[in-house]
Amino acid sequence: MQAVEGMTPRVPTAPLCDALSVPRATLYRHRERARAPAREPTPRPTPARALAPAERQQVLDVLHSNRFVDTAPAEVVATLMDEKKYLCSVRTAYRILAAEGEGRERRNQLTHPPYVKPELLATGPNQVWSWDIERHEAP
Repeated sequence: MQAVEGMTPRVPTAPLCDALSVPRATLYRHRERARAPAREPTPRPTPARALAPAERQQVLDVLHSNRFVDTAPAEVVATLMDEKKYLCSVRTAYRILAAEGEGRERRNQLTHPPYVKPELLATGPNQVWSWDIERHEAP
C-alpha cells in the first residue's frame, strides 16, 4: 500500500493499481481508515428485559446447587419447568454461565493416561518375534 500511496501523486490511481495488482477498493478503504480518527468501541447497552443482578445470582445459585451441579443448563431449565418454576431461558442460563467463565462441560470428565508405546527388548535369541503385513498388488 505504501508503494501505491507514494506513486499516486505522479501516476493516476487506476493504471497504478492495475499494474501492481491491487484492487482500487482496497486502496480507497486503506486511505479512509488512515484519515479517520481511531474510535474506542462504545459499550453495548443493557437490554431493557435483561435479568437484574439478583435474578442472575438466583439462576447461578440454582445451577451451582448440589441437585444440578453436573447437569446441563437445558436439562436444568426443563426440570424446573416440569416443577412449574421458570427462572430464565436455556440460552440465558448458558449466557450467565459463560459470563462467569463456566461455559464448559459441567460433568466430570475422564482423563486418560498418556499412551506408552510398548517396547520389546530381547536379551537373547528367539525371545521377540514380529511380523510385517505387506500389500501385494495383483499383476
